[in-house]
Amino acid sequence: MASKFLSLALLAITSSIAFASDPSSLQDFCVADAMNSVLVNGLVCKDPKLVEANDFFFSGLHLAGNTSNAVGSRVTLVNVAQIAGLNALGISVARIDYAPWGINPPHTHPRASEILTVLEGSLKVGFVTSNPENRLITKVLEKGDVFVFPVGLVHFQQNVGYGNAIAIAALSSQNPGVITIANAVFGSKPDISADILAKAFQVEKNTVYNFQSKF
Repeated sequence: MASKFLSLALLAITSSIAFASDPSSLQDFCVADAMNSVLVNGLVCKDPKLVEANDFFFSGLHLAGNTSNAVGSRVTLVNVAQIAGLNALGISVARIDYAPWGINPPHTHPRASEILTVLEGSLKVGFVTSNPENRLITKVLEKGDVFVFPVGLVHFQQNVGYGNAIAIAALSSQNPGVITIANAVFGSKPDISADILAKAFQVEKNTVYNFQSKF
């Protein structure tokens, strides 16, 4: 009986690993049909006979993003919403621009790992492991350096130079998603109860109200 349960446990583990990424395509491509309203896990395929080069094309990553905002960074994401041909391919890319001392605040990608390459400037990057260790793994990157953020873990970047910085991130999903921690906790709609957040963060409720007013 014990061996039977062990076999089932191993099957569950291997199955979870096998399905821990976007589904693989069963054809050459599955260009997303933006006009189709059918709801599926992903997007419905366009008729292959109607596919053209522009379905696999995007122009604009050479343009700097506007970093005039509270955090001093701008992410220009290119996923399946920008390139329909990414549908079912399990990849996307983003350009991140950072003002001096700007940050890409702590966030997670629920559906993707990320590999980040610094094109210009110096970035302090890091991620935090899951409970109970909550270990911070961090490093300062220079031009040409590459760093990986595992799927689902909270991570961040900060420009630690006096000039602008630029990075390119590749992600292992056509739609990686993003959950910015501060926005999710203090900017949810409707608000999370101040009683809950005050106890979670061990602060006064007025402090919670102050944070919520900023989001």
